[in-house]
Amino acid sequence: MAVIIGEKGLTIEDVVKVSHLGDKVVLHPFAIERIKKCRSFIDEKIKKHEVIYGVTTGIGALSKVLLTREEAEDLQKYIIYSHSAGIGNPLSENIVRSAILSKINVLSQGLSAPRLEVVLTLVEMLNKEVTPVVCSHGSVGASGDLAPMAQVALVLIGKGEAFYQGKRLPAAVAMQRAKIPTITFQHRDGLAIINGANVICGMGCLLISEAERFIKTQDIATAMTLEALNGNMNAYDERIHRVRGYSGAIDCAENIRRITDGSKILERPGKNVQDAYSLRSTSQVVGSARDTLNFARQTFLTELNGVGDNPLFFYEENDILNGANFQGTPLSFALEFLGIALTTVCVLSERRLNRLMNPHLSMGLPAFLAPSPVSSSRGKSGGRGTKAGMFSGLMLSQYTAGALVCENRCLCTPASIGSIPASADQEDFVSMGMTSALKTRQIMDNTYGILGIELIAAAQALDLLKPLTSSPATQKAREVIRKYIPYLSEDRPLYNDHNTIARIVREGEILRAVEKIVGKLK
Repeated sequence: MAVIIGEKGLTIEDVVKVSHLGDKVVLHPFAIERIKKCRSFIDEKIKKHEVIYGVTTGIGALSKVLLTREEAEDLQKYIIYSHSAGIGNPLSENIVRSAILSKINVLSQGLSAPRLEVVLTLVEMLNKEVTPVVCSHGSVGASGDLAPMAQVALVLIGKGEAFYQGKRLPAAVAMQRAKIPTITFQHRDGLAIINGANVICGMGCLLISEAERFIKTQDIATAMTLEALNGNMNAYDERIHRVRGYSGAIDCAENIRRITDGSKILERPGKNVQDAYSLRSTSQVVGSARDTLNFARQTFLTELNGVGDNPLFFYEENDILNGANFQGTPLSFALEFLGIALTTVCVLSERRLNRLMNPHLSMGLPAFLAPSPVSSSRGKSGGRGTKAGMFSGLMLSQYTAGALVCENRCLCTPASIGSIPASADQEDFVSMGMTSALKTRQIMDNTYGILGIELIAAAQALDLLKPLTSSPATQKAREVIRKYIPYLSEDRPLYNDHNTIARIVREGEILRAVEKIVGKLK
């Protein structure tokens, strides 16, 4: 089904459908009518030679310069040229598509005053999968994502580059092959595309969707590790979390109870009266991450369906207002909090991993989950017999997890307090929200490896504890892991295992398999 724009608000799930799954988008007739009315309003103002920022004047520190009609039309092209000033590798096509969708939704509300032709061209680019090449760095997250969105705007006029059918092409060639006519910008058209924190918004929506899957997969890893370490499940009793009242903790504890339901391995004797915090506090810590994620979701839904632009054209009130709705600070804060939450979850994961590895803490499991040595004169691999201590097991996997946790901690240094004034101090406070988005993206990528390594270790531990049986849900999770990563019967290079499990966690296969057993997790 197509995603309808302009009838009601978009959801984060809509962004994922369009950016990742290639769902088509359609402008609702209400949106088309609003866009036309707003444009007619501004056309009348232009005919009367009224002073309008970015339409009949220059922009930024040049906003006091009044332009002739011819200069004003040329301004839109030159704005796009001058602002296409990014640097670095291209953003992924998914991110750029999400940014374009965010921009279309803003323009559909009829307060930005581009021509309808501009909006329809953006719609065609999404539907025919012409994706602008957009440098990853250059936005300071105020006045909008100017540099990256300028590279989007270039493609509409046949300039710059675009990805099309797997190839990186000159924009004019990509548009021609997709049978999308290029256009010539008129008053306001170019500025309407670049104002607003649309790249930050698009990236954040995708991050939130991923983070929600990741947090649920975290519950699966916790359940497997609790089984392996004979955890005391009293810590997950619903009553404990109800009396404190945090919804995230309540949901986390419920998920873990559902995932471990039916576990025979958790019935074995020898439990601690109270487990270490990394086992006992998961609901409280990960629950806090859940609550933070809910805050981030609401922030991005507000931005996705709001009007982040300047100026705004209130045609029904015959008014034009200059403000700062392009300011990316709300998004930047949400992304910083999200990065902190994800990193904290990973710190907890690495500590659980440590307990699986450390023979002083692992409830009888072998050191580093190394397989038992071969006692015969020739080992399974055909070499000499092995002695205890020859195999390192998953020792170095923890090193890798630790390195990623350290990197995430560094990436949690907030960019949102790092304003560097721009445009001759006319734009003297900026959000640096794009930096917040980029580093949170890297944090998210690192989380897959950290949690994935815990999942490998937990699967190894549960295999070592056979014939004791785990719950149906964790058994299913282990089956998915074993489909890609064999039991470690003797030391082997582990980097392929690490990269594979990171991909599996990212793609959500383990989560889907478990939810087939226990139903949708919270």
